[in-house]
Amino acid sequence: MLLERIYDEDLAQASYFIGCQANGTAVVVDARRDLTPYLELAAKHGMTITVVTETHIHADYLSGTRELAAKTGAELYVSGEGGPDWSYGFEANLLNDGESIPVGNITIQAVHTPGHTPEHLSFLVTDGAFSDAPGYMLTGDFVFAGDLGRPDLLDEAAGGVDTRFDGAKDLFRSLKERFLTLPDHVQVHPAHGAGSACGKALGAIPSSTVGYERLYSWWGKYLAEDDEQGFIDELLEGQPDAHAYFGRMKRENRDGPAVMGDRAPLQELSLEDVARDLEQDRITFVDTRPVDEVHAGTVTGSISIPNQDKMATYGGWAYDPEADDRPLVLLAQDQEQAQEFWDHLVRVGIDQVKGYVTGLEGLPTTTPRVIQPEQLEDFDAALILDVRNKTEHTDGHIPGSRQLNAGRVLWHQDQLPAEGTIVTYCQSGVRNSVAASTLRRAGHEVVELDGSYNSWSAWAGRNGVQPETSAETQEPATA
Repeated sequence: MLLERIYDEDLAQASYFIGCQANGTAVVVDARRDLTPYLELAAKHGMTITVVTETHIHADYLSGTRELAAKTGAELYVSGEGGPDWSYGFEANLLNDGESIPVGNITIQAVHTPGHTPEHLSFLVTDGAFSDAPGYMLTGDFVFAGDLGRPDLLDEAAGGVDTRFDGAKDLFRSLKERFLTLPDHVQVHPAHGAGSACGKALGAIPSSTVGYERLYSWWGKYLAEDDEQGFIDELLEGQPDAHAYFGRMKRENRDGPAVMGDRAPLQELSLEDVARDLEQDRITFVDTRPVDEVHAGTVTGSISIPNQDKMATYGGWAYDPEADDRPLVLLAQDQEQAQEFWDHLVRVGIDQVKGYVTGLEGLPTTTPRVIQPEQLEDFDAALILDVRNKTEHTDGHIPGSRQLNAGRVLWHQDQLPAEGTIVTYCQSGVRNSVAASTLRRAGHEVVELDGSYNSWSAWAGRNGVQPETSAETQEPATA
């Protein structure tokens, strides 16, 4: 048996390629929409992808399950559990608890593990060439290395009301009745790693075992003592902000992501044509340079994504394709880099990219306003806005500031002043550049705190100014 993990550092997301070397067939679990890694693995090992499936209706990225099935002709399987509210809206084979898919000598058995979502499946994998019992479990967003999938995303991203409590109870039961009944040697392969917003304390190691998690996870003691309430209290405390684009991902993944098919290579656009499109407000320009270069001058009305490795994440924060039909134009070094950026963007359903340019000459530019920490006290700001996570804000923030996560600002402008200047900051300035450019494009007057909280904290320490530590989050419970 071949088991390969394909990991996306941008979204901290893992998909899996499992192949039978005896007959050359393979299954892919939790695929993303840019398919090259799976096709290359199949070609490298002389295998044919015959089955594609996924663990649940994802919220953090747009599933590539339909895309890969359409490309390869593979059989498509999705969960048949969870009830009518969590039924998929496209044609596929339904998998219910206990049912299996054969892939050569390998057996993939569905195990219903609700909690993160009602329809969630985990997959027990048996390598029939060596054993008649499962040795691996693909746990999706159920069990991570050192953590669990959060049960509050239906409230945060899907419009639910207090579903987190039922989800937490389901998660406790799934652990007790499904996960902890497995032998300790069973390997655990989750769908996310450190940095994902699908949990609060995910480990960076790629896999674990049932026995290790039983003994050393934070939740193990609660299961050992059958303490459901203690488990629920700790599970729900301190969950990170859910990005607002998660709601769109949930809807599209349930209804069926658009199948793109083969994408033509992006073309370099003439600066004259781009300047004309900008003047007529027909495109959205994406400045991909570092923050200091953006601060020296950027395209008027552009959105800033200063960390190119987080193109999907920050693109999902700054651009909503449901509300903005203007295609993107990317700033890139060359076609190869532009294509890589586009590969990231389609992972969050941002498909409409018109092309790329390699410079800014001749384009309308502006210089973003910035303010130094020592100027902040006397600055006439309508709002000082902390765009970090709730937990970061709670640990210490600029006195008088309010928190609204950078991944939510575009969708919660009703929480911002309609007039006056907003001063924004994050921890070091990268997320702030994304949020500030997003708000400027939406029509707000924004000034960025140069160096963000790190610079302010250093200045405050020299001048005897104390940060505040009380939570002031006023975000609504739904996205």
